[in-house]
Amino acid sequence: MRHGKKVNHLGRTASHRSALLSNMASSLILSKRITTTVAKAKALRKYVEPLITKAKSDTMHSRRTVFSYLQNKESVKELFGTVASRTSERPGGYTRIIKMADVRLGDNAEMCLIELVDFNDIYKKEGTAKKAKTRRGRVAKGKKAEDAQVVDEPVAEEKAEKPAKKTSKKADKKSEEKE
Repeated sequence: MRHGKKVNHLGRTASHRSALLSNMASSLILSKRITTTVAKAKALRKYVEPLITKAKSDTMHSRRTVFSYLQNKESVKELFGTVASRTSERPGGYTRIIKMADVRLGDNAEMCLIELVDFNDIYKKEGTAKKAKTRRGRVAKGKKAEDAQVVDEPVAEEKAEKPAKKTSKKADKKSEEKE
């Protein structure tokens, strides 16, 4: 029976599992996105999110606590620098798991992408860069043609000509004989 087993052991000993999660967490913090299996990603999410919460309060005690988990000076510096500043207003849910369609060839394991939410530029909306609207041809009611401003847009390049229909070798020979 599986009573009271909250930790996914990932088929490893405790020391191997802690080393795996520590290395994956520092890789996630440094590169902001990693590809792994779904089970490892779910275990990593439970491991990383409390560390990011601790990084919001930049004290010596929290730095030492996080360093005991990560054991990588560069990832701790990155976590307390850029990651903590970007996630300061978010109350939790710092990671996103996106399941991928393909599976790993060797063992058919389900693969996924785990990323830090605030560092994904794909989902951010860019409302500031709007195209300038121009009118062509028609004039609004009540305005004279002289007052209206007509802006010509560059004409798109002409479409490439369609290739000639395929003809049989016999038809080619007949056309050559006629010429």
